[in-house]
This record gives sequence, C-alpha cells and structure tokens, in this order.
Amino acid sequence: MQWQKLGLLYCPEGVHPKLLTHAANPLPILLDGDVYRVFYSGRDEKNRSSVGFVDVDILKREIVYVHDRPVFEHGEENSFYSHGVSIGNWYESNGERYILFMGWQCPPDAHWVGEIGRLALGSDWSLSLDGNLPYMALDNVDPVSLSYPWVLRENDGSYRMWYGSTVTWDAGNGEMLHVINQARSSDAQCWEKEGLAVPYELNLAQAFSRPTVVGSASEGYHMWFSYRSGDKTTYRIGYATSKDGGQWLLRLEDVGIGVSASGWDSEMIEYPFVFAHKGQWFMLYNGNGYGRTGFGLAVRN
Repeated sequence: MQWQKLGLLYCPEGVHPKLLTHAANPLPILLDGDVYRVFYSGRDEKNRSSVGFVDVDILKREIVYVHDRPVFEHGEENSFYSHGVSIGNWYESNGERYILFMGWQCPPDAHWVGEIGRLALGSDWSLSLDGNLPYMALDNVDPVSLSYPWVLRENDGSYRMWYGSTVTWDAGNGEMLHVINQARSSDAQCWEKEGLAVPYELNLAQAFSRPTVVGSASEGYHMWFSYRSGDKTTYRIGYATSKDGGQWLLRLEDVGIGVSASGWDSEMIEYPFVFAHKGQWFMLYNGNGYGRTGFGLAVRN
C-alpha cells in the first residue's frame, strides 16, 4: 500500500486567542459535494487546546472557509478537560451525532493525565459537552491515562471502540508504553472493555496514539495510527490489519507513508484520519510540531 502526498492543506492562522497555533487531529465530516468541514484542535498561548474548523474542498485541495472562533473550548480548572481537547472521530447513535475526545488535565507538580469525553454535534454544527463527567474515565483496566478514541458502528448495529491507554510513563527506555485497547457496546453508552488490540514491541512501536479504522466484519479491518519507537525518533504513522477487528497484525513496513525530505512534514508525521470519498481513500494527517505546521492530505494509490 502506498500513499501519495497531495500537500499541505491548512496552516494555522492565529484566528482567535484560543486558536493561536496548531491544527491537530483533523476530523472531516462531509458538508456537500466534495467539501468537508474539518474540525481540529488548536492551542492558546498556554498550550491549552480547543476545537476550531475549516471547510475544505478535498478534490480541489482548497480551503473555502476559515471559522474565526472556537466551537468548543477547554474546560475550567479542575475539570477533566481543563488543559485541552484532542478530538478523535465522529459517529451516529439514535439519530444523534457525537465526537469523542481526549480531555487533558495538567495538575500542578504531577504528570498530565487524559480521560475520554463526548461532544454532541448539533444540526447547526455546534458542539456541546455531553455530560460534565468523563464519557470513559480511568478505572482498574485503564488506571493511568486515556487518549484518542475511535468508534466504528458495525453492520449489525453494535459499536466497537479502539482507544489509547497508558501502561507506564517509562518502559525502561525513557519512552512511555501507551497501547491501543478495545471495547464493544450494543448502544454506544455502556462499553465492555476487551483489553489490548494492537500488539506492541519495545524499541520498535510502544507509544501509540490516534487510531483510525476502516472496514467491517465481512471484509476485514485496516488501522492507521501514530507511534514512537522509544529510540528518540519522533512520531511516525503506522499500520495494522485484522480479520475480525480484535486480533491485529502490526505491519509497519506496509504503511506506505513517511516523513518528507524537507518542509512541513519532514520531522514527524502523526494523527492520521482515513476516510473514503468517491471511490478513493484519503488521509488527513499532521506534520512537524504535533500539528503546529497544520494538516495535509494524501491519497491511496
């Protein structure tokens, strides 16, 4: 599998004090024709992230509208998203649309922690918090930190989730062990956790983030994600496949996309979002600086 890079689509313009830098975790939702509303996580001067959006013509590779204010801001002090909102993907349940996100907490004199929240996406494209408590909180299965959820609705109406979970902040090589776990639900409300989904290997792939999944039980599944190896190499995009969505095969050598020789994505690439449009698979992704240089587009050959 090879991906052809189509270039940088959007670089942050500092349109609002809450969206001064970064356009991380791009999340496209079709508006009309070839135009997608791409939500992203931008940051303020204190590095706290909120949600903004731009509208993009995917085939023309043009920005057609830039929204000049956030549509959802990080929370107040002591909330589970007090220091940021990093969006995952969107899905429908009971006629409503939702976006899951990683909420950041950075307590004084302690390590940052993440938990998963849920936003309701209104018919007017507004975003509102669906409950003041985490949608998925830390527990005995995931006791350290949670991140970047991805929900997929199966053909039988059930739901699957893949999400990040920290095992330890230091796996012995100075890098955290942060894996991709999985869960199932019949109603997208109550989830049964099933433990590890994607195998990890220390010093090869051990710090995963933001899975993006396409496929079905009848056709098999494909997953792309960010990962770090533990040897001080910055984020790269990885790839895995599964016949049943539960047992995954790590296939880093088949990902078909890497850093460029120069430019906005020459140091790192991360936070992929893969989607189909008019018979083609596209990937939105970030480059240098965890999204500081914006997001770009690639198409599968």
